[in-house]
Amino acid sequence: MKRPLALAGVTLLAGSVLVATATSTSAAPTPPVTPPSEAQAVRTAEDHIDARPAAIEAAPGETYSVYRTTVDDDGAAHVRYNREYQGLRVYGGDFVVHSKPGGAFDGTSVGLDSPLSLSTTAKVSAAKAQKAAKAHFEGRITGTQAPELFVDASTGTGVLAWETVVSGWAPDGQTPSKLHVISDAVTGAHIGEFDDIETVAGTGASIYSGSVAVDTTLSGSTYSMIDPSHGNGRTCDMNNGTSTCTTFTDADNAWGTGATSNRQSAAVDAHFGAAKTFDYFKNVHGRNGIFGNGTGVPSRVHYGNAYVNAFWDGSQMTYGDGSGNSRPLVSLDVAGHEMSHGVTENVVSGGLTYSGESGGLNEATSDIFGAMVEFYANTSADPGDYQVGEKININGNGTPLRYMYNPTLDGSSHGCWSTSTNSVNVHYSSGPGNHFFFNLAEGTGATSYGTSPVCGSAPAVTGIGRDKAAAIWYRALDAYFTSNTRYVNSSTPANTSRAYTLRAATDLYGSCSTEYRAVQAAWTAVNVAGSDATCSTGNDFSVTVSPTSASVNPGSSATATVGTAVTSGSAQTVTFSASGLPTGATASFSPASVTAGGTSTLTIATTAATAPGTYTVTLSGAGTSATRTASFTLTVNGAGGTCSGTNATDVTIPDNTTVTSTIAISGCARNASSTSTVEIHIVHTYVGDLVVALVAPDGSAYTLRNRSGGSADNIDTTYTANVSSEAANGTWTLRVQDAATIDTGYINSWTLTL
Repeated sequence: MKRPLALAGVTLLAGSVLVATATSTSAAPTPPVTPPSEAQAVRTAEDHIDARPAAIEAAPGETYSVYRTTVDDDGAAHVRYNREYQGLRVYGGDFVVHSKPGGAFDGTSVGLDSPLSLSTTAKVSAAKAQKAAKAHFEGRITGTQAPELFVDASTGTGVLAWETVVSGWAPDGQTPSKLHVISDAVTGAHIGEFDDIETVAGTGASIYSGSVAVDTTLSGSTYSMIDPSHGNGRTCDMNNGTSTCTTFTDADNAWGTGATSNRQSAAVDAHFGAAKTFDYFKNVHGRNGIFGNGTGVPSRVHYGNAYVNAFWDGSQMTYGDGSGNSRPLVSLDVAGHEMSHGVTENVVSGGLTYSGESGGLNEATSDIFGAMVEFYANTSADPGDYQVGEKININGNGTPLRYMYNPTLDGSSHGCWSTSTNSVNVHYSSGPGNHFFFNLAEGTGATSYGTSPVCGSAPAVTGIGRDKAAAIWYRALDAYFTSNTRYVNSSTPANTSRAYTLRAATDLYGSCSTEYRAVQAAWTAVNVAGSDATCSTGNDFSVTVSPTSASVNPGSSATATVGTAVTSGSAQTVTFSASGLPTGATASFSPASVTAGGTSTLTIATTAATAPGTYTVTLSGAGTSATRTASFTLTVNGAGGTCSGTNATDVTIPDNTTVTSTIAISGCARNASSTSTVEIHIVHTYVGDLVVALVAPDGSAYTLRNRSGGSADNIDTTYTANVSSEAANGTWTLRVQDAATIDTGYINSWTLTL
């Protein structure tokens, strides 16, 4: 039976970690890391969840399902999950599990402030919630879905709520509306609302991109505005209605005249905008179109009568003809802006919640990439700039919708973050994000695109260029943002745009790099502070080790890779040493010294006399300016290897059956250790069916895996179990329960090291 990853009662071992296995005394160089497949990345992420439920704010009775998996070229991975609590969807409960190259845990992105703990029994009826939702709809209602009981954790704290979707037409009679109304299921109080239809919002006009090339499809002797180079995205004519759309066709493949009186002219802009937005995300950020699957975007033009708006509805673009049906809203940055909403909602589970600061970040993301599409297209008729909608004259007075270099110029947007930013319209709470991006790209003060002020007494910022700035923003969106990420979050400081863009800058350019420092300065310049560490101003470096732990038998050795990186200034020579080793153990480094940025292979060798136990070894790198350290955990098993054993006898695992395999330990006259390891190899076509436990000789059971892994095949994992309260000698049992039907397999082998 196919089921999502579950932590039933959260009975998993909180102490589980990935560990290195014992190696020979050879100190061969570590081979390059091969990026894992998406399935392998998911298995690794689930192992991390099993080992560290607190890292995702796990609660009893929760289940998790994979939303999206990203694997970097260097082997790092980022797996996004949706969360359910007691069978209810958790909005704002999404999280990301990050793994380093090689699979080591690299933290999480989590929107929850703490584990959920609430009753799932509603005191307000669905009928009452539906009636209240209708009262919040402005316009003409055409349909109402049955309310859904769910957990609203968009603020970081879970509230039992009803979500009612009311569909219809906005007061203008032409803008479709799909309003999600959220109400408290215990008190009936109105919590909030958001609309699936994301609009430009305003009262004005439009423009064309000049003479441009467009890709079309020839069928017989007729050309159709269907783009075979960009996922067969089509552009069609709404004929100033709101329902039927007819694909544009032409006999000679020469489209439009550049005048709004020719209906094809607006279609050229829309078709061109869709293609350039597709190309920008694919060629610059490696994303295969708006939806990530190569599918093109449908574009509908000439929508409605004198409709002064454009909108993205989750699957397609729609453009009105503007005031008097004479100025279609098809400018390049508007197209890029609206379709970038599609990227956001397909990258982040649930999208960035379209209200408050997360909604502002949603709008800022679209403004940022709308501007970048304009720069990317590089047309003479509409060159790149940092004004939003400057060509469409939607205000009717020649001014743009928004100014990224100084958001306050529109009279409503926030240019600096304040405690009230979370309470304004999302088009205005986008201001701090837009302002940050401009500062990061172009710097503060007078620039060729406009003058950017700093907030308060913040220092001036030197820009790093728009390409680097966009790469950092996209990386943060792609790998780190959650649905309720904010500018400032006092309860969960890690779930902020500042923290995530700094992590993105570290990934791309290095910790405390010039780019990293620019991100810090650009956020400070818009009054968004953070708890990130201050970077050194002189020459400095960092030391890391991978893996961070190993388990060996006395007389054996373990290896790890010690890495260094320049964090500021220039590279320097770093010389390695180790302290905290147990008696009889030695550490060697090959090479003994590196230039910061290089790596060395650490070998820790033990002797037969090395006492069993767990030791924290401090690895020091001494440079000319400072000494930096990293910690390595060494576990020495029982003497002579008698505290370990292997059972390689196959045991069939039928459906809905519990089977066992045993290992007898003798001659290990001590208790098992707190970092005992269980290496398991199970062949099974759906590991989400399996509950795996280690049973001690006295009958105590330690759950290693609880129906995690979903549809992945096979378990090939080493678990760490704290069984230090158990005597090592005796018969240990691996107990495997198949808790569902259809998929079967067998225990191939397992090894216990106490």
